[in-house]
Amino acid sequence: MNLAGWQIGIPAPAPEPPSQRVVSAQLRLRQLPQPAAAPAPPRPVQRPAAKPKPRPTPKPVAPALSAPAISAATPLETAAYADQMEGMEVPGSSIEPAIVLAPDQLPAAQAGPDADSDVESAAERAAGGALQQAIDPPPPALLKYEVQSSKDGKAVYGSGKIAWHTDGNAYTVNGEASVLFFNVLEFRSEGAIDRFGVAPLLYTEKRLRKPATNTHFRREPQMLSFSASTLTYPRQGGEQDRASISWQLAALGRGDSSRFAPGAQIEVMVAGVRDAETWRIRVIGLEQIKIPAGDMQAWHLVRQPRAASFDQTIDIWLAPQQQWYPVRLRYTDHNGDYLDMAASVIEPGAPSSISLQEQ
Repeated sequence: MNLAGWQIGIPAPAPEPPSQRVVSAQLRLRQLPQPAAAPAPPRPVQRPAAKPKPRPTPKPVAPALSAPAISAATPLETAAYADQMEGMEVPGSSIEPAIVLAPDQLPAAQAGPDADSDVESAAERAAGGALQQAIDPPPPALLKYEVQSSKDGKAVYGSGKIAWHTDGNAYTVNGEASVLFFNVLEFRSEGAIDRFGVAPLLYTEKRLRKPATNTHFRREPQMLSFSASTLTYPRQGGEQDRASISWQLAALGRGDSSRFAPGAQIEVMVAGVRDAETWRIRVIGLEQIKIPAGDMQAWHLVRQPRAASFDQTIDIWLAPQQQWYPVRLRYTDHNGDYLDMAASVIEPGAPSSISLQEQ
């Protein structure tokens, strides 16, 4: 068909040139289809090229892979800030690194071959009905603290106070921590002393530049609720808030000191300002500490947050020689910022109507 077409379009003066026409026609026919066919292949090639574009879908996996790296770096950051803190001293104070006591230096009731059984029983007795036994809250007192704080790597100093009062039936805890001229933390916990020990009814917390929040431990109905969130939890007994937990641990130690053995773990449901969770509090050991209030032995307990959590690590030191009062508290954020409170004055018998601002 093409060949006939070319014959029709070319003049024919004599019969001899047809062979030339055929050759020229064949050459042209082969050349022309090739250029026409050449641009065609690129079109199908470009269409598949669009398919790889959706393949960036694996890239969103990268954040998930980076999360463990962040959580893994957190302990290193915390340790770095801890080392920095231990090397700093407030002028006129004597806060020094704690010295872990050897097993043979522990009180006889807290060391021995039954340590492993104590570790197991501590978690068991700290949960459920065991909390209904051997509870002895500390007597009223006002504790004044020297405060060291780090924010974005800058260390600042201040003061704090915690007033604990109980008459055996009810209790109140009022606390504050100030850095420079600012109150960075204010809190209050109030409730009853029941068969579980310290039993909060209301917890109020106020942080710098943030509004105050309330956490309610309701009896009718039996549940926990929050002013800062819509979450609720069933109230079964033994729950604590962030202020009462130290005093509940002190009540456990005073009631039965064998609960505290190196490596023991105590589980307690603790409510914050937005939610509640089970805290696994690990007993590190009995340490010799030097704080502004003096040299003393204190049980070091640590609450570690969940993996990949941005919650705080909380260290608590309870001094048996000082009625098991929390003589040192340390709150460490996931980014390494911390607030460290070391007791400088312990005043027994604080009145129930104590005003922190007046002290």
